Amino acid sequence: MSIHEVFMPALSSTMTEGKIVSWVKSPGDKVEKGETVVVVESDKADMDVETFYEGYLATILVQAGDSAPVGAAIAFVAETEAEIEEAKQKANSGGATASPESVKTTPTAAVETSVATSANGSSLGDGRVMASPRARKLARELKVDISKLSGSGPYGRIVAEDVENATGTAAPAPVAIRTPVAPAPKPAVATVPGQTVPLTTLQNAVVRTMLGSLSVPVFHVGYTITTDALDQLYKQIKSKGVTMTALLAKAVAVTLQKHPLVNASYSDSGIVHHSGINVAVAVAMDDGGLITPVLQNADMVDIYTLSRNWKSLVERARAKQLQPEEYSSGTFTLSNLGMFGVDRFDAILPPGQGGILAIGASSPQVVATSDGMFGVKQQMQVNLTADHRIIYGAHAAAFLQDLAKLIETNAQSLTM
Repeated sequence: MSIHEVFMPALSSTMTEGKIVSWVKSPGDKVEKGETVVVVESDKADMDVETFYEGYLATILVQAGDSAPVGAAIAFVAETEAEIEEAKQKANSGGATASPESVKTTPTAAVETSVATSANGSSLGDGRVMASPRARKLARELKVDISKLSGSGPYGRIVAEDVENATGTAAPAPVAIRTPVAPAPKPAVATVPGQTVPLTTLQNAVVRTMLGSLSVPVFHVGYTITTDALDQLYKQIKSKGVTMTALLAKAVAVTLQKHPLVNASYSDSGIVHHSGINVAVAVAMDDGGLITPVLQNADMVDIYTLSRNWKSLVERARAKQLQPEEYSSGTFTLSNLGMFGVDRFDAILPPGQGGILAIGASSPQVVATSDGMFGVKQQMQVNLTADHRIIYGAHAAAFLQDLAKLIETNAQSLTM
């Protein structure tokens, strides 16, 4: 018999503390191994946290709405009902620091985003199957051996759809096991002179990221691109769900194929050439802060699928439902303020990337034509911020020149 601590997990490499969004289980509730017990807010998402143990949630040390450092105990799980009272006494007397003989500990709680996957992509290193709580429940109902399935979720995690596909049976409608994780956007709070408003978790994460960028030697290169052909293409396929963001991301990704150095990043060991072109796009959050959902392998995905993916990413980003790899795996970033009428600006380089492209508004400009006359063309200003340790002026100029050529003379190829 024993009592186990549930710890605040590290849900991202930059996370130093987490905030409890809600407890799925209440003190005294029975918990199964691998079952979600709490929802934790990391830097940029709300994540389900599962328990390693079977037993009873004896007592909660960190209440919903409160924060705790990574690695701190947030609850006790007792293996038997008889030990619940003992766990409560340990909590009241500082039980998180009790001796190893009386409290068995584990370094972290199991999380949705565990990356220790096996060859089939769904098992953890100790043989445990990595699956969502709903997938486990569904597998029991349909009598499916979950250990034999391959997961299609993040990092190979088995999700409900994998169980459905294994049986060819449509799953019943999901049962709500907790209150919604994503609260409705809060109305803007009126500022009061002299008042200090604490930063949100997301805003603090942005602060840390921006401070990390200050140590990188960067330079800026601007370019003017005529967008008449791109605008015409957008009008033709907008009704099919294509977004301008997806078109720009696709154009950048295709151009990066010719300029792998601009898609690379610096490390102390040398230049890191990434295996894929993952375009991150900056999105402002309703409650403050910034997040960069990532369009994975944007150069390889057709424009219609890319647009659907982008719509899903934005919706889940604003609902704080993104998985870490969906906002932290970018190899190049776009920041588009053109929709606000901004003509031009310089973007701050994200850590771990070689470049970020700032995109201004497309607006009519009087230009000289090849026949010596004047005409009106739609033009936009783009500015590349690049890491000067690996990218030089000629590399940046060549990249922008090829991007302009694609948008101005071969925009239709983006639909192929």
